[in-house]
Amino acid sequence: MTKKIWILADDRTGNVNQLLGIAERLNCPFEKKEIRYNSWIKLPNFLRRKTLIGLTEESKRNVQTNTYPDLVLSAGRRSYPVALWLKKMSKGKTKIVQLMNPGKTYFNEADLVILPEHDLYKGHSKNVLISTGTPHRITPERLEQEKKKWEPVFKQYQTPRLSLIVGGATKNNPFTIDMAKELLSNVKKLKPKSVLVTTSRRTPAEIVSYLKDNLDAQTTFFYQFGDKSENPYFGLLSSTDIILVTGDSMSMCSECCATNVPVFIFAPDSMMSEKHKRFHQSLFNSGYALPAGSSLKKTKGNFNPSTNIIHHIQKLF
Repeated sequence: MTKKIWILADDRTGNVNQLLGIAERLNCPFEKKEIRYNSWIKLPNFLRRKTLIGLTEESKRNVQTNTYPDLVLSAGRRSYPVALWLKKMSKGKTKIVQLMNPGKTYFNEADLVILPEHDLYKGHSKNVLISTGTPHRITPERLEQEKKKWEPVFKQYQTPRLSLIVGGATKNNPFTIDMAKELLSNVKKLKPKSVLVTTSRRTPAEIVSYLKDNLDAQTTFFYQFGDKSENPYFGLLSSTDIILVTGDSMSMCSECCATNVPVFIFAPDSMMSEKHKRFHQSLFNSGYALPAGSSLKKTKGNFNPSTNIIHHIQKLF
């Protein structure tokens, strides 16, 4: 498919990475259009409509052109009016693929709306594709490249290695010390010889301190988000034998399930929303992950929702 493709890349890194995960698998050059918002972005979409209201002046210039794209990929409510504006300016030539629910305003003007299964969509629009999990940028080829890069760093850590991917609190649901104790109890149950840890920007400082104080420094590699060294996240995915990931980030869980090692999701009830719980259960039901505390066994691996999404995008042309 040789088409002119844009992705609308706003300030939500998780959304942008999902869009990149789709664009990179289209096997076609694409442009990443950076967009940033001003205070008018707080207006609902039924007022913003098919306009650039809510964009900074620089962002407006960034999407104005004489040759509009054949395909625009957008994610979330805030960027959707920009995609609609591009379609209007191209006189309908531009196709819109919208990731996540943009709201009711002009919903049916997207050529494809990709909604996660855990959102429990009840409508009957023909332009909707229901997807399990979130698109991501992890492929077997990338994992192999990252393993070559990071194996020299991790070679001192004995196998089996366990990668501990630690996120943070979710909306109205804190990440407590008691949860951290339970998390480490799950680590011990899996009996790794060494542990590779990375935290995120949302990991509370007291949780970081607790983990550092209660993991054996001799057998633990520990990266704290914000350290000056390179973030080893992809190294942890590619150079491990077991993964234990906190369930607060749907993107992290989906990325972990793209590997080929057993994946366990730590998701205490009091920390997770109902939507998160439905998401985790869909991964458990499909065999891509196991609940933390389960006995060690192989999970399916190579999880990538983008494969089905790409097929449906190609049908638009």
